[in-house]
Amino acid sequence: MKTDEIAQTAAGDDLAEEGPSFMTKVKGFFIEMALLSAFTWKFFKELFKRPFEFNEIARQCYIIGCRTLPLVGITGFIMGLVLTIQSRPTLAEFGAESWLPAMVAVSIIREIGPVITALICAGKVGSGIGAELASMKVTEQIDAMQVSGRRPFKYLAVTRMIATTLMVPLLVIFSDTISMFGSFFGCNLKGDISSHLFFSQVFEKLDFMDIMPAFIKTIFFGFGIGLIACYKGFNSDKGTEGVGKSANSAVVIGSLLVFLIDMIAVQLTSLFS
Repeated sequence: MKTDEIAQTAAGDDLAEEGPSFMTKVKGFFIEMALLSAFTWKFFKELFKRPFEFNEIARQCYIIGCRTLPLVGITGFIMGLVLTIQSRPTLAEFGAESWLPAMVAVSIIREIGPVITALICAGKVGSGIGAELASMKVTEQIDAMQVSGRRPFKYLAVTRMIATTLMVPLLVIFSDTISMFGSFFGCNLKGDISSHLFFSQVFEKLDFMDIMPAFIKTIFFGFGIGLIACYKGFNSDKGTEGVGKSANSAVVIGSLLVFLIDMIAVQLTSLFS
């Protein structure tokens, strides 16, 4: 009897270690999507209601934009420099070195610059917002704001989501600009090209369909990063462990959302071009 009981206990432990079933995971996924949709709808309802927290929006724009600027600038310069150095030998084989500035510019502005910058923002900004709001949830500061009559969702979530939506496109523009200077520096490492000739070749090959779709999708990048970070922060589990989980999931899901939005944007751009 004792042997059977031990066997049953061991079997139960094995099942517990396997975790939730596939159907449980699917159900949890759809529940999560429903909660995220409700969170998004609440944002749009609160967006046009008074009071408008302009001071908090400006403060968040400073935190998200100015404090992320050095990291974005360094990354953008290295990105342009490395892409130029790596592309030169391949173009040189076909005698097309003169196409190097235009090729790098189109590659960075259409795809590499927006995606890499958005991923940096998802890592730095998303984790910061997720951890900050989760710690406020754990220490019951959000509940205290609710009790005191302050609207925590409006003050904490809406302002941060507006700030990310505004600042990520500006950071992408800054990163693309610095990348062009990095590319110019890379072109002059093994060659000699004037700044006038370099930027003339860059702007000669860029057109409206290179710049505008790339800019529009960065707005959705910023909104998606802010949405996921605020959602994870507001729905954090109790305890200090939940703060780490919220910050981590904000980065992971935010990064995946950036790739998903980019895939949809590329398909729509190719459809209408």
